[in-house]
Amino acid sequence: MKKFIYLTIAAALLLSGCGSNAQSVQVVSVNDDDGEITEEDLATEAETTYENGVKVSKQYVFAMDTEMYLAIYGTECEEAIEAAVEEINRIDDLLSVGDEESEIFVLNSEGSCTLSDETYELIERALEIGDLTAGALDITVYPLMEAWGFTTQDYRVPSESEIKELLEKMGADKISYDEDTKVMTLSEGTMIDLGAIAKGYTSSRLMEIFEEYDVNSAMVSLGGNIHVYGSKTDGSDWNVAIADPEDSSKYLGAVKVSDKCVITSGGYERYFEEDGVVYHHILDPSTGYPADSGVISVTIVSDDGTLADALSTSLFVMGLSKATEFWENHSDEFDFIIETDDGEIYITPGLDGIFSSDSDYNIVE
Repeated sequence: MKKFIYLTIAAALLLSGCGSNAQSVQVVSVNDDDGEITEEDLATEAETTYENGVKVSKQYVFAMDTEMYLAIYGTECEEAIEAAVEEINRIDDLLSVGDEESEIFVLNSEGSCTLSDETYELIERALEIGDLTAGALDITVYPLMEAWGFTTQDYRVPSESEIKELLEKMGADKISYDEDTKVMTLSEGTMIDLGAIAKGYTSSRLMEIFEEYDVNSAMVSLGGNIHVYGSKTDGSDWNVAIADPEDSSKYLGAVKVSDKCVITSGGYERYFEEDGVVYHHILDPSTGYPADSGVISVTIVSDDGTLADALSTSLFVMGLSKATEFWENHSDEFDFIIETDDGEIYITPGLDGIFSSDSDYNIVE
């Protein structure tokens, strides 16, 4: 059995200095008197101002069932932010499981659908990552998510027999595609959801859009998925804070990046409690139950938003040992920050020197 070596290092930097710069990335949240955030609350127009002589447009958006925030710096920031919001809404319309006109909704409800090239390629990418991760990412998990109530907030613990029946309808082998007709077909009872990669794919598309405009730098937060374009306007790296899964008022740490995405998954994002047991929304496709891998938070740092989004979920399901082994085989594509349920923090070597935390952390080798 393979042995992993961990080097323990005391963190040298404190988070108290993370938010001092006007362009430091923080958790973006909008407060509402009744505690509910709606599309109307976030349907704001872009606000354009100047910061240190640089033109900047900022806007809140509600899409993909989550709150989003964009900050774009440059002479064409207004045009860029308008194009970015249009792209967010376009992709949401394309991939939504709840929009009756989306390709995914039609595919799930009718069992087959003629797909656009974009939707097919995204599904194909998800299936490829699912294969690479030995099924830790499975886009056919949607009926299980429904059964647990994570899609409706009507939470419940399904029976073992119900879970077994749903597991039999899951898997890449339940999906077929005719390249000539571009028709995708699902087996009876099979449904898909691209939620595990949609926001990451969207943020990468926004980075491509920014290339078309005179944009100096930009930061987008899509439901907590952070993606930064270039460096800050003063030339320094963005400082992206990572939420502490045990205390939402604190940070696990922060990582300094440019032209990267930083995407985190954790059971603290959506969960419910029944009979004293907490059930979170990251389901293990092999068991049908919430993943119990000894991990409570996974952050992926990568150039590729789609990959990072997918892996933040997949590595959570895998657990630290398998995640480390997977990283060893793909270390040129991403880095990770993982916190285990005993409070230990592990980072990959590529983040050494740019990750900071008030807590000690370990570097995997």
